[in-house]
Amino acid sequence: MPDITSKLPAAGTSIFAVMSALANQHKAINLAQGFPNFEPPQQLKDLVAQAIQDGHNQYAPMPGLPALREAIANKIQLSYGVRPDPGAEITVTAGATQGLFCAIQAMVRKGDEVILLEPAYDSYLPAVLLAGGIPVSIPLKSPDFRVDWDEVRSRITSRTSLIITNNPHNPVGKVFRSEDMIALKKIVLDHDLLLLSDEVYEHLVFDGLPHLSVLADPDLYSRSMVTFSFGKTFHATGWKTGYIAAPPALSAEFRKVHQFNMFSVHTPSQVALATFMDDPASWGGLNDFYQDKRDYFARHLEGSPFRILPCEGTYFGLLDYSGISEEDDLTFARKYTERCGVALIPISPFYKSAPRDNRTVRVCFAKTEDVLEKAAAQMRIAVY
Repeated sequence: MPDITSKLPAAGTSIFAVMSALANQHKAINLAQGFPNFEPPQQLKDLVAQAIQDGHNQYAPMPGLPALREAIANKIQLSYGVRPDPGAEITVTAGATQGLFCAIQAMVRKGDEVILLEPAYDSYLPAVLLAGGIPVSIPLKSPDFRVDWDEVRSRITSRTSLIITNNPHNPVGKVFRSEDMIALKKIVLDHDLLLLSDEVYEHLVFDGLPHLSVLADPDLYSRSMVTFSFGKTFHATGWKTGYIAAPPALSAEFRKVHQFNMFSVHTPSQVALATFMDDPASWGGLNDFYQDKRDYFARHLEGSPFRILPCEGTYFGLLDYSGISEEDDLTFARKYTERCGVALIPISPFYKSAPRDNRTVRVCFAKTEDVLEKAAAQMRIAVY
């Protein structure tokens, strides 16, 4: 057999799979992997079942069903006051991760430098490496995890081609303010860069803060691909459906990759989503829904040795465990799962080179109240 040199020699099993397996092994409450433990809306499930019975079981068009792309365009217009061309600017993807991968393959060429704001969603780095790109990691410093735009500017070279942003941010739960968007726009325009904006948690923004989408800024959008997730919005992560919005020239390049990576996405889900999204209330109210869960968990965690860091968006929160242990986060998360019965996620896997002084772990609060209450009670009394 010929020698096989790995294209991703540093890549192992996803930390999410590792921690979920550990949770199952030790019968721990799983706050590690980021998915809800409750069902999608019943109407949406019924619509998928009906679409199957009605015979929508063959390939959809490569960019997505026209009816769904129309519904997405209408949603974007209601949300951000602009309406992308559903024919030329919207492509349905097999979840946001597949969209992100294809976007990076379309936008990054060998030797291109790509700015990653870390901690970063763990699919960005391997996708950049597979495209032949050179990742340039810029850390978001604890405890506020705000972007230092001056540092971003200082790291740009003649080879920089792309910046990847995540707003709201997984795993740190931060939301861009107007000053962030102004700084980002100036950098992108001044240096003639492309932008990949990951906005899958667009409807999970708390405390009255707005979601400032790249879609709402014509100058930024003209050089951007923007990715979204139905799984996050409709509590259906296992359906793996999402979409990319991009101007026509970038969409054309995206579709060249998408057609050979996936071609098309699950047809019954597309039929159901197109109908379900006729009512804007289908995606409304998520901010309050998840803010209530964030606050419920925080109230029940009072009195524990963890320090809760501020969470402005997503359904994840960060906990500072420096009052419990000085161990690195990987060691702590594993031991805590085994000893204390609650599975947490270390955030060092979200870095190319994690800070040595990191003492934070991530929890997912997209859970029913009984699970959140039980986990918090365990975390208050558990002896590490």
